[in-house]
Amino acid sequence: MGSLDPITPTEAVEMYHEAMRDEHAASTRTSAVYRLDAFVQFCDEHEIENLNDLDGRDLIRFRTWRREGKGDGRTPIKLVTLKGQLATLRRFLRFAANISAVEPELYEQLNLPTLKNGEAVSESTLKPERAISILQYLERAKPASRDHIIVMLLWRTGARTGGIRALDLRDLDLDGSHPRLAGPAIHFVHRPETDTPLKNHDQGTRWNRISDSTARYLKDYVEYHRPDTTDSHGREPLLATSHGRIVGNTIRTALYRVTRPCWRGEPCPHDKDPDTCEATYLDHASKCPSARSPHDVRSGRVTYYRREDVPRRIVQDRLNASEDILDRHYDRRSDREQAEQRSNHLPDL
Repeated sequence: MGSLDPITPTEAVEMYHEAMRDEHAASTRTSAVYRLDAFVQFCDEHEIENLNDLDGRDLIRFRTWRREGKGDGRTPIKLVTLKGQLATLRRFLRFAANISAVEPELYEQLNLPTLKNGEAVSESTLKPERAISILQYLERAKPASRDHIIVMLLWRTGARTGGIRALDLRDLDLDGSHPRLAGPAIHFVHRPETDTPLKNHDQGTRWNRISDSTARYLKDYVEYHRPDTTDSHGREPLLATSHGRIVGNTIRTALYRVTRPCWRGEPCPHDKDPDTCEATYLDHASKCPSARSPHDVRSGRVTYYRREDVPRRIVQDRLNASEDILDRHYDRRSDREQAEQRSNHLPDL
């Protein structure tokens, strides 16, 4: 311990976040810091003021503490979530060793849980019929609003949150003037130098065709609802506030809000009283069991394409994801559905 330099857990996490800046997208850095917030809270509760004092027994205690949802404002988590959070902590501990904050081998004492087949994949999804119903509601009640545009783009393109957020006005070809595209389209472009990288970098750059109706709603949004603003790099973001480009959390919050049945005036399927249910408040919308994330929209879209027998290569190209990733993380068809669809392509036995 004599060769270690004293540092608080909070200071070490801040240094780790700063060190990530050159190699990771902002969303990745934010996710890492969010996961490490629990570790910092654990240290506070257990009076670990100097990271030099952290040992293997503390790491075992943290694993149990986090799994059981202890700590202010925390709830128990699934094994797959725990594994992701512990993996982040291991990476942080390796960094901490490099700055002489912990012993070099400490990270090895933090064992990751072993997952059984299927446990590494979230089963949460936005069923296609629900997605279509929500979109139809927004088209009637809030046409061309920002919430409508967010849901519409996520559903009709199947794109990731980062791709939707990265769109500029210049990326829209709403009149179908592109010489190689027979109709309106939007252009997803990897621009890491101005803080809008795509998940798969330059390989994620692509054109996606959109329908005429989607193009009309985008035109109405730009004309009537979009703030006339630029971001900190002088770009004109499609999805914006008066302060510039929206953050990723704005997209997640929009999904949590509109996927709650009570928000659309539907009866609560969870037997909650809207007057007392905390999920009716926007800050707690994610606590509604029916609330869904942008990732759930993407998985629902893949399921929809697969049910409609859209060729795998087309789905891969449109969503910019490998076949393995689509199968493991996004396709939510049941085994029975898949068997029935296979039989439709086979001769009678």
